[in-house]
Amino acid sequence: MKKMILLLVFASTQLVAQKQANITFEKDLATPKVFLQLPDFKNINVRDMAISPTYDEIFFTLDAPKNAFRTILTSKKVNGKWSEFTIASFSGKYHDIEPAFSPDGKQLFFASKRPIGDETTPKKDYDLWVLTKENGEWRNPTRLPETINTDKNEYYPSIATNGSIYFTAERSDAKGKEDIYKSEYKNGKYQTPVSLGTGVNTKTYEYNAYVSPDESFIVFGSYGRKGSLGRGDLYISFRENGTWKEAVHLGKLINSNQIDYCPFVSFDKKYFFFTSEKSTIQPTYKNMSLNKLKEVMNDGSNGTSKIYYLSFDKLLKSLQLE
Repeated sequence: MKKMILLLVFASTQLVAQKQANITFEKDLATPKVFLQLPDFKNINVRDMAISPTYDEIFFTLDAPKNAFRTILTSKKVNGKWSEFTIASFSGKYHDIEPAFSPDGKQLFFASKRPIGDETTPKKDYDLWVLTKENGEWRNPTRLPETINTDKNEYYPSIATNGSIYFTAERSDAKGKEDIYKSEYKNGKYQTPVSLGTGVNTKTYEYNAYVSPDESFIVFGSYGRKGSLGRGDLYISFRENGTWKEAVHLGKLINSNQIDYCPFVSFDKKYFFFTSEKSTIQPTYKNMSLNKLKEVMNDGSNGTSKIYYLSFDKLLKSLQLE
Protein backbone atom coordinates (compact mmCIF):
# COMPACT_ATOMS: atom_id res chain seq x y z
CA MET A 1 0.00 0.00 0.00
CA LYS A 2 2.80 2.43 0.89
CA LYS A 3 4.45 1.76 -2.49
CA MET A 4 1.15 2.46 -4.25
CA ILE A 5 0.73 5.77 -2.39
CA LEU A 6 4.29 6.79 -3.23
CA LEU A 7 3.70 5.98 -6.89
CA LEU A 8 0.52 8.07 -6.92
CA VAL A 9 2.29 11.00 -5.25
CA PHE A 10 5.15 10.74 -7.77
CA ALA A 11 2.72 10.57 -10.70
CA SER A 12 0.76 13.61 -9.49
CA THR A 13 4.01 15.52 -8.97
CA GLN A 14 5.12 14.72 -12.51
CA LEU A 15 1.74 15.83 -13.86
CA VAL A 16 2.01 19.18 -12.09
CA ALA A 17 5.58 19.60 -13.33
CA GLN A 18 4.51 18.98 -16.91
CA LYS A 19 1.94 21.76 -16.65
CA GLN A 20 4.47 24.39 -15.64
CA ALA A 21 5.81 26.64 -18.37
CA ASN A 22 9.53 26.34 -19.00
CA ILE A 23 10.65 29.95 -18.60
CA THR A 24 14.18 30.78 -17.46
CA PHE A 25 16.40 33.86 -17.53
CA GLU A 26 20.07 33.04 -17.90
CA LYS A 27 22.44 35.74 -16.75
CA ASP A 28 25.17 37.29 -18.91
CA LEU A 29 24.19 35.53 -22.16
CA ALA A 30 26.63 36.82 -24.76
CA THR A 31 24.95 35.11 -27.73
CA PRO A 32 21.23 34.78 -28.52
CA LYS A 33 19.38 31.76 -27.18
CA VAL A 34 15.83 30.57 -27.83
CA PHE A 35 13.74 31.94 -24.97
CA LEU A 36 10.40 30.13 -25.04
CA GLN A 37 10.27 26.36 -25.21
CA LEU A 38 6.92 25.14 -26.54
CA PRO A 39 7.05 21.35 -26.94
CA ASP A 40 3.42 21.24 -28.16
CA PHE A 41 4.06 23.87 -30.85
CA LYS A 42 7.56 23.16 -32.13
CA ASN A 43 6.95 24.27 -35.71
CA ILE A 44 4.49 27.08 -35.08
CA ASN A 45 5.65 30.70 -35.28
CA VAL A 46 6.14 32.50 -31.97
CA ARG A 47 5.91 36.10 -33.02
CA ASP A 48 6.34 38.69 -30.20
CA MET A 49 6.24 39.01 -26.43
CA ALA A 50 6.07 41.23 -23.38
CA ILE A 51 7.22 40.66 -19.81
CA SER A 52 5.78 42.63 -16.91
CA PRO A 53 8.03 45.09 -15.03
CA THR A 54 8.01 42.74 -12.03
CA TYR A 55 8.87 39.58 -14.03
CA ASP A 56 5.72 37.79 -12.93
CA GLU A 57 3.63 37.78 -16.10
CA ILE A 58 4.35 37.12 -19.74
CA PHE A 59 2.30 37.46 -22.92
CA PHE A 60 3.30 36.30 -26.40
CA THR A 61 1.71 35.70 -29.80
CA LEU A 62 1.34 32.28 -31.40
CA ASP A 63 1.12 32.65 -35.17
CA ALA A 64 -0.31 29.86 -37.34
CA PRO A 65 1.30 29.15 -40.75
CA LYS A 66 0.59 31.85 -43.36
CA ASN A 67 -0.87 34.02 -40.57
CA ALA A 68 -4.09 32.01 -40.69
CA PHE A 69 -4.79 32.80 -37.02
CA ARG A 70 -2.92 34.73 -34.37
CA THR A 71 -3.65 34.58 -30.66
CA ILE A 72 -2.00 35.76 -27.47
CA LEU A 73 -0.89 33.25 -24.81
CA THR A 74 0.11 33.98 -21.25
CA SER A 75 1.73 32.59 -18.12
CA LYS A 76 1.89 33.93 -14.56
CA LYS A 77 4.52 33.38 -11.92
CA VAL A 78 2.89 32.10 -8.73
CA ASN A 79 4.90 31.13 -5.66
CA GLY A 80 8.08 31.23 -7.73
CA LYS A 81 6.78 28.96 -10.51
CA TRP A 82 5.41 29.77 -13.93
CA SER A 83 1.90 28.51 -14.66
CA GLU A 84 0.97 26.45 -17.68
CA PHE A 85 0.65 28.45 -20.91
CA THR A 86 -2.96 29.39 -21.58
CA ILE A 87 -4.80 31.61 -24.04
CA ALA A 88 -5.05 35.12 -22.58
CA SER A 89 -8.50 35.89 -21.18
CA PHE A 90 -9.05 38.66 -23.75
CA SER A 91 -7.75 36.70 -26.73
CA GLY A 92 -8.48 33.54 -28.73
CA LYS A 93 -11.46 34.78 -30.75
CA TYR A 94 -9.95 37.28 -33.19
CA HIS A 95 -6.52 38.04 -34.61
CA ASP A 96 -4.56 39.52 -31.68
CA ILE A 97 -0.83 40.33 -31.67
CA GLU A 98 1.94 42.40 -30.09
CA PRO A 99 1.18 42.80 -26.36
CA ALA A 100 2.99 45.61 -24.54
CA PHE A 101 2.95 46.59 -20.86
CA SER A 102 2.87 50.17 -19.69
CA PRO A 103 5.94 50.91 -17.52
CA ASP A 104 3.83 50.86 -14.34
CA GLY A 105 2.42 47.43 -15.27
CA LYS A 106 -1.18 48.62 -14.89
CA GLN A 107 -2.09 48.61 -18.58
CA LEU A 108 -1.60 46.15 -21.41
CA PHE A 109 -1.71 47.33 -25.03
CA PHE A 110 -2.05 45.10 -28.08
CA ALA A 111 -3.03 45.14 -31.78
CA SER A 112 -6.18 43.41 -32.97
CA LYS A 113 -8.57 42.94 -35.89
CA ARG A 114 -11.54 42.51 -33.56
CA PRO A 115 -14.84 44.24 -34.45
CA ILE A 116 -15.60 47.76 -33.22
CA GLY A 117 -18.60 48.52 -31.02
CA ASP A 118 -21.71 46.58 -32.00
CA GLU A 119 -20.19 45.25 -35.21
CA THR A 120 -19.74 41.49 -35.55
CA THR A 121 -17.42 41.29 -38.56
CA PRO A 122 -13.69 41.46 -37.78
CA LYS A 123 -11.77 44.37 -39.26
CA LYS A 124 -9.43 43.85 -42.19
CA ASP A 125 -6.76 46.04 -40.57
CA TYR A 126 -5.15 46.06 -37.14
CA ASP A 127 -6.08 48.67 -34.52
CA LEU A 128 -4.48 49.36 -31.15
CA TRP A 129 -6.34 48.38 -27.98
CA VAL A 130 -5.68 48.62 -24.25
CA LEU A 131 -6.71 46.72 -21.12
CA THR A 132 -6.55 47.74 -17.48
CA LYS A 133 -5.71 45.41 -14.62
CA GLU A 134 -8.49 45.19 -12.05
CA ASN A 135 -8.18 42.94 -8.98
CA GLY A 136 -5.39 41.01 -10.67
CA GLU A 137 -7.34 40.42 -13.91
CA TRP A 138 -7.09 42.10 -17.30
CA ARG A 139 -10.48 43.52 -18.16
CA ASN A 140 -12.39 45.81 -20.51
CA PRO A 141 -10.45 45.81 -23.80
CA THR A 142 -10.83 49.32 -25.17
CA ARG A 143 -9.97 50.53 -28.65
CA LEU A 144 -7.71 53.57 -28.68
CA PRO A 145 -9.31 56.72 -30.13
CA GLU A 146 -9.47 57.77 -33.77
CA THR A 147 -6.49 60.02 -33.11
CA ILE A 148 -4.47 56.79 -33.11
CA ASN A 149 -6.51 54.31 -35.13
CA THR A 150 -7.48 54.65 -38.79
CA ASP A 151 -8.83 52.40 -41.54
CA LYS A 152 -5.24 51.25 -42.15
CA ASN A 153 -2.94 49.18 -39.97
CA GLU A 154 -1.59 50.37 -36.63
CA TYR A 155 0.95 47.99 -35.15
CA TYR A 156 3.33 47.32 -32.29
CA PRO A 157 2.53 49.70 -29.43
CA SER A 158 5.31 50.76 -27.06
CA ILE A 159 4.61 53.00 -24.09
CA ALA A 160 6.80 55.61 -22.40
CA THR A 161 6.57 56.51 -18.71
CA ASN A 162 4.89 59.82 -19.57
CA GLY A 163 2.14 57.97 -21.44
CA SER A 164 3.36 58.70 -24.97
CA ILE A 165 2.73 55.83 -27.34
CA TYR A 166 4.99 54.77 -30.21
CA PHE A 167 3.64 52.57 -32.99
CA THR A 168 4.00 51.57 -36.65
CA ALA A 169 1.50 52.91 -39.18
CA GLU A 170 0.77 53.45 -42.85
CA ARG A 171 -0.11 57.12 -43.29
CA SER A 172 -0.10 59.76 -45.98
CA ASP A 173 2.60 61.82 -44.22
CA ALA A 174 4.94 58.82 -43.83
CA LYS A 175 8.49 59.09 -45.13
CA GLY A 176 8.23 55.54 -46.48
CA LYS A 177 5.72 52.72 -46.83
CA GLU A 178 5.49 52.33 -43.04
CA ASP A 179 6.86 54.73 -40.42
CA ILE A 180 7.33 54.79 -36.66
CA TYR A 181 4.98 57.35 -35.09
CA LYS A 182 4.73 58.96 -31.67
CA SER A 183 1.59 60.31 -30.03
CA GLU A 184 2.09 62.36 -26.87
CA TYR A 185 -0.35 61.87 -24.01
CA LYS A 186 -1.46 65.21 -22.56
CA ASN A 187 -4.36 66.03 -20.23
CA GLY A 188 -5.72 62.51 -20.61
CA LYS A 189 -5.76 62.60 -24.41
CA TYR A 190 -3.55 61.30 -27.19
CA GLN A 191 -2.23 64.03 -29.45
CA THR A 192 -1.94 63.86 -33.24
CA PRO A 193 0.74 61.24 -34.05
CA VAL A 194 3.97 62.53 -35.56
CA SER A 195 6.37 60.54 -37.73
CA LEU A 196 9.80 60.29 -36.10
CA GLY A 197 12.72 62.03 -37.75
CA THR A 198 15.14 60.72 -40.35
CA GLY A 199 17.38 59.21 -37.68
CA VAL A 200 14.71 56.51 -37.51
CA ASN A 201 12.37 56.74 -40.50
CA THR A 202 13.52 56.53 -44.12
CA LYS A 203 12.01 56.12 -47.58
CA THR A 204 11.89 52.35 -47.07
CA TYR A 205 10.06 50.29 -44.38
CA GLU A 206 10.34 50.85 -40.63
CA TYR A 207 8.44 48.64 -38.22
CA ASN A 208 8.17 47.17 -34.70
CA ALA A 209 9.65 49.91 -32.55
CA TYR A 210 10.41 49.36 -28.87
CA VAL A 211 11.04 52.60 -26.97
CA SER A 212 12.65 52.72 -23.54
CA PRO A 213 10.32 54.12 -20.85
CA ASP A 214 12.48 57.24 -20.53
CA GLU A 215 12.61 57.63 -24.33
CA SER A 216 16.41 57.61 -24.32
CA PHE A 217 16.65 54.92 -27.03
CA ILE A 218 14.50 53.13 -29.53
CA VAL A 219 15.03 49.73 -31.20
CA PHE A 220 13.18 49.03 -34.42
CA GLY A 221 13.11 46.99 -37.60
CA SER A 222 13.81 48.25 -41.10
CA TYR A 223 13.94 46.71 -44.54
CA GLY A 224 15.92 47.74 -47.60
CA ARG A 225 18.60 49.92 -46.02
CA LYS A 226 22.15 49.94 -47.31
CA GLY A 227 24.12 47.20 -45.55
CA SER A 228 21.04 45.22 -44.61
CA LEU A 229 21.72 41.50 -44.16
CA GLY A 230 18.37 40.14 -45.21
CA ARG A 231 14.60 40.55 -45.30
CA GLY A 232 14.56 42.95 -42.35
CA ASP A 233 17.13 43.96 -39.72
CA LEU A 234 17.05 45.54 -36.28
CA TYR A 235 18.54 48.96 -35.50
CA ILE A 236 18.96 51.20 -32.44
CA SER A 237 18.76 54.98 -32.23
CA PHE A 238 19.62 57.12 -29.20
CA ARG A 239 17.83 60.36 -28.34
CA GLU A 240 19.92 63.43 -27.61
CA ASN A 241 18.50 66.88 -26.95
CA GLY A 242 15.11 65.76 -28.24
CA THR A 243 16.47 64.38 -31.53
CA TRP A 244 16.74 60.74 -32.60
CA LYS A 245 20.30 60.17 -33.79
CA GLU A 246 21.14 58.16 -36.90
CA ALA A 247 20.23 54.54 -36.26
CA VAL A 248 22.94 51.92 -35.75
CA HIS A 249 22.65 48.41 -37.21
CA LEU A 250 22.61 45.79 -34.42
CA GLY A 251 25.11 43.67 -36.28
CA LYS A 252 25.43 39.99 -37.07
CA LEU A 253 25.04 39.04 -33.42
CA ILE A 254 21.32 39.82 -33.82
CA ASN A 255 20.59 40.20 -37.52
CA SER A 256 20.49 37.41 -40.09
CA ASN A 257 19.72 36.90 -43.78
CA GLN A 258 16.06 36.40 -42.79
CA ILE A 259 13.65 38.78 -41.10
CA ASP A 260 14.57 39.89 -37.57
CA TYR A 261 11.89 41.82 -35.75
CA CYS A 262 9.75 42.44 -32.62
CA PRO A 263 12.45 43.82 -30.24
CA PHE A 264 11.83 44.17 -26.51
CA VAL A 265 14.05 45.17 -23.59
CA SER A 266 13.14 44.09 -20.07
CA PHE A 267 12.18 47.01 -17.84
CA ASP A 268 15.33 46.57 -15.74
CA LYS A 269 17.38 46.62 -18.99
CA LYS A 270 18.98 43.26 -18.23
CA TYR A 271 17.70 41.38 -21.27
CA PHE A 272 17.17 42.05 -24.95
CA PHE A 273 14.55 39.95 -26.75
CA PHE A 274 13.83 39.71 -30.45
CA THR A 275 12.13 37.45 -32.98
CA SER A 276 13.90 35.89 -35.93
CA GLU A 277 13.14 33.52 -38.79
CA LYS A 278 16.79 32.59 -39.12
CA SER A 279 17.65 29.01 -39.93
CA THR A 280 20.64 26.80 -39.22
CA ILE A 281 19.41 24.14 -41.67
CA GLN A 282 22.08 23.44 -44.28
CA PRO A 283 21.47 22.95 -48.03
CA THR A 284 23.42 19.67 -48.06
CA TYR A 285 24.38 16.97 -45.55
CA LYS A 286 26.94 14.20 -45.94
CA ASN A 287 25.13 11.76 -43.71
CA MET A 288 21.45 12.01 -42.89
CA SER A 289 19.39 9.64 -40.78
CA LEU A 290 15.77 9.86 -39.77
CA ASN A 291 16.73 10.81 -36.21
CA LYS A 292 19.10 13.47 -37.52
CA LEU A 293 16.38 14.78 -39.81
CA LYS A 294 13.96 15.09 -36.89
CA GLU A 295 16.61 16.99 -34.93
CA VAL A 296 17.33 19.33 -37.84
CA MET A 297 13.66 20.03 -38.53
CA ASN A 298 12.34 20.30 -34.98
CA ASP A 299 15.10 21.77 -32.82
CA GLY A 300 17.03 25.02 -32.83
CA SER A 301 16.68 27.64 -35.54
CA ASN A 302 14.68 26.00 -38.30
CA GLY A 303 13.15 28.97 -40.11
CA THR A 304 9.99 29.29 -38.03
CA SER A 305 9.91 32.51 -36.08
CA LYS A 306 11.26 32.09 -32.58
CA ILE A 307 11.95 34.49 -29.73
CA TYR A 308 15.61 34.82 -28.74
CA TYR A 309 17.23 36.65 -25.86
CA LEU A 310 20.61 37.70 -24.51
CA SER A 311 22.14 40.20 -22.12
CA PHE A 312 21.29 43.76 -23.19
CA ASP A 313 24.62 44.95 -21.82
CA LYS A 314 26.47 42.34 -23.89
CA LEU A 315 24.60 43.51 -26.98
CA LEU A 316 25.54 47.15 -26.42
CA LYS A 317 29.18 46.19 -25.88
CA SER A 318 29.17 44.17 -29.10
CA LEU A 319 28.18 47.32 -31.00
CA GLN A 320 31.25 49.11 -29.69
CA LEU A 321 33.44 46.33 -31.03
CA GLU A 322 32.08 46.42 -34.58
